[in-house]
Amino acid sequence: MDYINGDALVETDWLADRLNDSGIRIVDATWYLPDVDRSGRDEHAERHIPGAVYWDLDEIADPADPLPHMLPDAATFAGHMARLGIGDGMKVVVYDGVGSMTAPRVWWTLRSFGHDDVVVLDGGLAKWLAEDRPTDAEAPAIGTGHFTATVRPHMVRDVAAVRANLASQTEQVLDARSIGRFTGADPEPRPNCRSGHIPGSANLPYTELVDGETKMFRPADALAERFAASGIVASRPVVTTCGSGVTACVLALGLHLLGRDDVAVYDGSWSEWGTRDDTPVET
Repeated sequence: MDYINGDALVETDWLADRLNDSGIRIVDATWYLPDVDRSGRDEHAERHIPGAVYWDLDEIADPADPLPHMLPDAATFAGHMARLGIGDGMKVVVYDGVGSMTAPRVWWTLRSFGHDDVVVLDGGLAKWLAEDRPTDAEAPAIGTGHFTATVRPHMVRDVAAVRANLASQTEQVLDARSIGRFTGADPEPRPNCRSGHIPGSANLPYTELVDGETKMFRPADALAERFAASGIVASRPVVTTCGSGVTACVLALGLHLLGRDDVAVYDGSWSEWGTRDDTPVET
């Protein structure tokens, strides 16, 4: 079994041959949970794939929303892309240093604003380093360009839509958090956030989609087996969720690789659902 949309991933060999291609923008999306004492921005400044710019998940977000890294409006997003040197017609290659945990968020974000020419570096920085490929600490030259941001609302769900789905059950909700956080056995990393999950949702930790050693996405048949084991069926669309809308995008990418085009991400995820007093919780 092969990926149906395998062009969403690129290999390290492919990127190594194109480091000087002016039509490609490499993006480092390394980011850590708030309870981890590490900084993706600092690590990027120390070492990154040559030519890579840093995508700060917390900066490229809605500045007026107290929730973490929520999608901004189209104009704000287009401004951020201009500052990163990402314009219309440019191919974006995104990677991270945390086992493909955060790169899919950038992949999904660009697509949700209408930019389809974006791919994830399979294996990320870990595989790049394991192959002894070059890195540097230089800030790349960023040219001028125009980015046209066209919002695709069908790719995003808000709390109202997810709450309405509790009654309609039109969409399957799949949670990417660890089993302990999903069941409520483990505490949430964010303060004032209840433990548990959205009623009726299923669980598939995002780490199940990535090989723990190579950090590459598992083969198509293995992905299909894991989605099926979680209870996801082909006859109903899927909404993915997680702690704050980041690893939900790993599930979205995994489903995309298998050919699903009926997948949306709940942007607020548990950082929104778990902190409200008008949203039911199961444990």
